[in-house]
Amino acid sequence: MSVLVTPRDAVVAVRRKIDQKWAEAVCAGLGVGDQVVFSVPLRPSVSTGKAVERLGHAAWHEWHMQWREFAGRLPTGVELVRKAVTIRGVAGDFPATLIADLDGAVSLMADTRTGAEPLAVDIDRARTLASALRSAGAILTPATLRAVCRLPAVDMEVLVSAVTWLRRHPDAGTWTLRQLPVPGMHTKWLDTHGALLRDVAGRDVRGEVRPRLTVMHLTYVDPDHTASGRRRHDAWTTGDVHDIAYRPRVVLVVENRDSRLWFPPVRDTIVVEGGGKAAASLLANVPWIRAADHVVYWGDIDADGYTILDRFRAALAEPTPDGAPPKPVTSILMDATDLHHYSEHGVNHDKAGRPIKPSPANLPHLTEAESIAYDTIATAGSTPFRRIEQEAIPLTHAAARLLQILKSQGPAIDQLD
Repeated sequence: MSVLVTPRDAVVAVRRKIDQKWAEAVCAGLGVGDQVVFSVPLRPSVSTGKAVERLGHAAWHEWHMQWREFAGRLPTGVELVRKAVTIRGVAGDFPATLIADLDGAVSLMADTRTGAEPLAVDIDRARTLASALRSAGAILTPATLRAVCRLPAVDMEVLVSAVTWLRRHPDAGTWTLRQLPVPGMHTKWLDTHGALLRDVAGRDVRGEVRPRLTVMHLTYVDPDHTASGRRRHDAWTTGDVHDIAYRPRVVLVVENRDSRLWFPPVRDTIVVEGGGKAAASLLANVPWIRAADHVVYWGDIDADGYTILDRFRAALAEPTPDGAPPKPVTSILMDATDLHHYSEHGVNHDKAGRPIKPSPANLPHLTEAESIAYDTIATAGSTPFRRIEQEAIPLTHAAARLLQILKSQGPAIDQLD
């Protein structure tokens, strides 16, 4: 390969440097960081007449003519630096380095005669976004600017609105996440962009807000309790004075209301409605769940069900803030054997008739048997079905499996009443 860089090669090199450093250059234009110059050596290691002779005078002359023609149409902000070379006793100034500031580099890319490919980022838009962030009092860095430029326009507007609101409200502790009165912002926006908001605002509002109290619905299935005529269905709220009717040895978390409401009698057991993907955060720190001898999860055989199980198991594998030890979580009716046993209930469409999509998520907290079932229904390839809903499995089967699991793990639990 020749050590002489042609104008076309230099343009390609400048474009590559813009891709790497555009955010730093935009930030520098607003006084954040050092100025950025895009520089391309045009004849590295060729600084003497002998080096030119080794290349050949014909190649050197052709290269020089290319740059003479190209230099005549360089845009403002792009400079061709020349340095002297003595060839056959005659000294002359020849192109040595192409230097450009951001505006010049962008103009160079916009010249169709250079053959440059379009830039991957709109520099004008990046400057507008950077200015908007600075005006809102945001912390501007090249990393945050890159992340912001990837946002759709509507999310960018919410981000600026959130930064502005946070600057005006130094204490967000009187609101929950769902109550934050930031125009255009919802909790799902924070789920996706909370870390970016933290970086540009310099505050993590997710840690400042008032925590939502855990409210869960439960059903008492201990036969002695139900025979007493006391209430069978209840609700429990963190910090309330109301307590549960009895301390369970077994807590079964289910995902569907019907499965909770009509679960058969099992001694010393409470059935809790999990609340979907929020189950991990809602239930992980409930004291009487942690205190139970056995925590068991039963959900749909689908990607969401296994994701909930994975998160729930991971959450209970960590000690609580008040020092309660980790708690293992067992599943029922969610392994590969169950997948095949209840396959007649498998479906490929959701309740709205839409095809259920595969899931690429890696779930490291599943057992081997659970992972086989998850991989089967979540694969991007063909599969007989993608979901078996919990309600399709008889509750008597679930109760029998619960007893079977519990008896294999420790002190015997009395049989179904």
